[in-house]
Parts: sequence; structure tokens; C-alpha cells
Amino acid sequence: MELFAVPDLPEIREGDDLAAMIDERVDLREDDVVVVASTVVSKAEGRTFDLADFPAGPRANEIADRLAAIAGEEKDPRFAQAVLEESTELIMEAPFLLTATRFGHIGVNAGIDRSNVPDGDLLLLPERPSESAARIREGLAADRVVVSDTCGRPFRHGQRGVAIGWSGTPASRDWRGERDRDGREMGVTVQNVIDELAGAANLVAGEGDGGTPVVVVRDWAFGDHAGSDEHFRAVEGDFVRQALRDWRYEDNGRHEDH
Repeated sequence: MELFAVPDLPEIREGDDLAAMIDERVDLREDDVVVVASTVVSKAEGRTFDLADFPAGPRANEIADRLAAIAGEEKDPRFAQAVLEESTELIMEAPFLLTATRFGHIGVNAGIDRSNVPDGDLLLLPERPSESAARIREGLAADRVVVSDTCGRPFRHGQRGVAIGWSGTPASRDWRGERDRDGREMGVTVQNVIDELAGAANLVAGEGDGGTPVVVVRDWAFGDHAGSDEHFRAVEGDFVRQALRDWRYEDNGRHEDH
């Protein structure tokens, strides 16, 4: 398997044709996987906003005041308002905002970015990333597209690349019913391949001002396995999410269960 960044992409602006810009810079093969950072997808789709676009309501002011007290620094309630408007559920409100987005992704601050946004204060995630992936795929010779983002994961330090949208490939490959090296039938293994592709691409893409937002994965095959488009865990089976709903942060660093 080979991964390489698409070179020389300019700053993306609203209305730019991402597929055409990628296609003119690299000779793609049909079986390539093109991993596109959500930042450039959002910029092309006009998801750049100013804080003034989100006048704070009472709930946002309350959240900002509490976070400011915890952090010991001022928090803009308009940012909290943007997070609320981009979320279907506020799973945790302290010591940070952990939310469920409208398309099912769980992340901090609804994935809203405040860095590398030259035309505004905030960059929101694409509204429907899998539809974005499908549109980009239509304009490419490659038949598989993943839209990625970076975020933290429970029980891990730091951030990693994850998939938030995909087109042309199942999200997971299912090993259940197949045999391991000792001949035993596997009963639980479902491999989330789009997250693994996003994570691998993030190593090549990099971060900060030296980052490259599009990576091509070449010579990777899904293989002869059953596939599934299940990616975001269903609420009824997400026991961590259910537990967090009942968890309360205490400013003294302890927590209590209710």
C-alpha cells in the first residue's frame, strides 16, 4: 500500500470544484482511495462563519460562564451558541463540550474549527459529509472517497484522523464467520476500514501550516469480505455515551453520578 499527498493545492474558497482541483494535480487510478480533509470540503461548501452569525442565547451564556470559571479565562458565548446549533445532543457540558453532530459524529465542540480560517472566525463541519464525498467522487477517476477530520478519542492522548463521510466503499469489513490462523471461527471482529484509512492518510497529510489536505491511498484492496455501512455507533448500544449522560463534572476535579 502506498500513500501520497496531492501537491500544490491552493487555499480553498467557497464554490471551488475540489474534484477538478484534485484531478488536475494527480493521475488517479480507479481503485485509489482519495482521503479529503473536512476543512477543505467545508471551505468549498461555504461553511465559514463569523461569531456574529451566532448571537448567544441564555443557554449559551450559561455554558460560557461555567467554562470560563473552570478554565480561568473568558469564553465567548457566541461560540457556545454555534456548538449548540450544530449539535443534536450536548453529551457533556463541562469541562468541555462533547456533542453529537447532526450526521452522527461524536466530538468536541461539534467539530468546529477556529484555526486556518482566513475568511471568518469559525469553520463548521460539512452538513452531510457522505453526500460531500459522493459529489467529489463523481468528478474523479478514483472510485472511493473518504472525508476525514481529526479529533480525540476516549482513553487515548492526542488527536488522530477519523472518517466522517465516505462514498464508494463500505465503512467496515466484517470478519465474522471467517477463520483465524488457528482455524477458529471469528465471532466479533468488524474492522472499521474508513477510520483506518483516514488515520493512515493523516500521517501523510500532517498538521498546521505545513499540512496537505488531500491524500491518495493506492494499492489497498477491501478484499473478499462482507461489508457494512455502520460507522457511528447506535445510541441504544453506545454504553459509554449513555454513561456520560449521567456524569456530572465537579469543579474540584471530582465527579459524582446521578
